Amino acid sequence: MPFIPHTEEDIAEMLASIGAKSIEDLFDEIPDELVSGELTGVPSGLSELEITRLMMERANQDGFYQNYIGAGAYEHHIPAAVWQITTRGEFYSSYTPYQAEASQGTLQLLYEYQSMMASLTGMDVSNASMYDGATALAEAALMAVRSHKTSRRILIPKTVHPVYRQVVRAIVSNQKIEVVELPFDTKTGQVDPALLTKTDFGDFAALVIPQPNFFGVLEQVDALTDWAQSKGAFAIGVVNPTALALLTPPGEWGSKGADIAVGEGQPLGIPLSSGGPYFGFMACKNELVRQMPGRIIGRTTDLDGKEGFVLTLQAREQHIRRSKATSNICTNQGLMVTAATIYMALTGPEGLRRIAAQSHANTLDLVEQLEKTGGVKRTFSGPTFHETVLTLPKPTAEVLAKLKQKGILGGFDLHAHYPELGNALLVCATETKTAADLQNYAGALKHALG
Repeated sequence: MPFIPHTEEDIAEMLASIGAKSIEDLFDEIPDELVSGELTGVPSGLSELEITRLMMERANQDGFYQNYIGAGAYEHHIPAAVWQITTRGEFYSSYTPYQAEASQGTLQLLYEYQSMMASLTGMDVSNASMYDGATALAEAALMAVRSHKTSRRILIPKTVHPVYRQVVRAIVSNQKIEVVELPFDTKTGQVDPALLTKTDFGDFAALVIPQPNFFGVLEQVDALTDWAQSKGAFAIGVVNPTALALLTPPGEWGSKGADIAVGEGQPLGIPLSSGGPYFGFMACKNELVRQMPGRIIGRTTDLDGKEGFVLTLQAREQHIRRSKATSNICTNQGLMVTAATIYMALTGPEGLRRIAAQSHANTLDLVEQLEKTGGVKRTFSGPTFHETVLTLPKPTAEVLAKLKQKGILGGFDLHAHYPELGNALLVCATETKTAADLQNYAGALKHALG
């Protein structure tokens, strides 16, 4: 990031220009008892050379690991051009411009992003992104309740990401919305549509359908979508954008398609970055567009016939409506969306398909090798995409600790969220892994299991 220095002379000249004797004079309205004085706990400044060396030492403390964790945040290759373009001055802002039409470049980029996401999800319209995938799901639940009007109950399978379920509860629980969790078949790792038809859930506003689910297992989305809509409820798809390059998009699920689609956009060119920032995406059918939070960009022509981009719909009513707003957390993650748009433009549909196919092939190869290690077996029989749950013959935490000693982050321990699965490990391999990497993991796991 550029550094603009102010010398003592610069500061003195600026103070003289505005008629202040010192910097302290600029803040003389602050009561003395609130002024902290000198920051004695802050060390003296370092030179550029010293701070560079310090940061490199801190970074090296993290170590270098082969990552097989997944679980909602995925390590994909990001072409160098993505962030080289994203961090240009024209784009380098993490937020949405408030004088939108004055920022034609930003509006055009958001228009392109919305077009790509609508195409990828098979939905009619997409907004200009959400805060993250979890809050996008919560917003979809609120959107469904507003649109349904008679029910304040949401059905969410336990196969949905556990953090997503926690976030949904945190956001909707104080709005008198009931969240009902649905069990899954412990053999297949899926929600059983036949079981739903035998259960009376009463009136409900929406059914959440993950594809793939948190276990990497593919749900029976057509049957689930049709069942929800036959009950007069909405179908909300929670999808992985990379998987959509291969799988049927939510807009084509069942006989009518899902009503709302949400998910986490991190796989689209966003680095793991110790947990963020990421961005959520949301798309829906035309009939629900007035209930969708966020911004929608449109393309038009001016009086001279020149192409221009405008805010076609701005549902960010929190500017004026406050408690009556459609949403109060629909932050548009502009910088992340910029990177995702450039990533999708560079990879294209065929590139995205290749990434998804190679990721899936690597996971199948890895699982096949790991199953040859004594006592390791697949937990579920359902079909999967680029993520699989394995049952280990030893405690998962113990095995992961030994793998880490070998420089391998071996997966996600499911015990905290799904203790009923026993020694269950969620593993993920993306296109970033080579055949040698997979063999290295298999060898390390064999050693860890003794």
